[in-house]
Amino acid sequence: MNEPAEIGDLELAALITSRICHDVISPVGAIANGLEMLAEEQDEAMREQTMALIRRSASQASAKLQFARLAFGAAGSAGAEIDLSDAERVARDFVQGAKHTLTWQGPPATLPKNKVKLLLNLVALGVVALPRGGAVGVEIKGEAPAVSFVVSAQGEPARLSEHVTSLLAGANGLTLDAHSIQPYYANRIAAAAGMTVSVETRDKEVELRAA
Repeated sequence: MNEPAEIGDLELAALITSRICHDVISPVGAIANGLEMLAEEQDEAMREQTMALIRRSASQASAKLQFARLAFGAAGSAGAEIDLSDAERVARDFVQGAKHTLTWQGPPATLPKNKVKLLLNLVALGVVALPRGGAVGVEIKGEAPAVSFVVSAQGEPARLSEHVTSLLAGANGLTLDAHSIQPYYANRIAAAAGMTVSVETRDKEVELRAA
């Protein structure tokens, strides 16, 4: 499904839903496969390995859904604020794994939900910039609510495609699908939060800034 930017609310909702489904279908599928194996497997060692797979996949699915709830969901009524400690928790569960690590620097605070949603979407793009793994860093500067964000992605290679950076900058006339909806959505959320996103690429590092 491709749509030219800019798109309507119905198309935006459909593409975000597709993105969330894409993220969770792999761990959910692994859980289903594991349960089928348990029903047939008699060897105790293999059953324990299968249970470990199910537990790991369930944890991954839960982390992705909790992240999506804050990054894409309503997360409270209009004008609601979100505690940054909650954002940090879901970001850590979402990012940290076999390939990626997360560092988080910032004061304890609550922020308007659109600013937190923007921050989490930038964290997700930091992961996208590191297909082989690496370190994602979050730095929150200033005093609430007038804060700025710096999300760095360090690894080999560290890059975002020109298509992604153009959508982050608000370019029109570009096609959208479930993979590219995140930078488009981040730009829309940034505008709603009164912030602007910029991207700088250096050797083995991509830095996303919102101010």
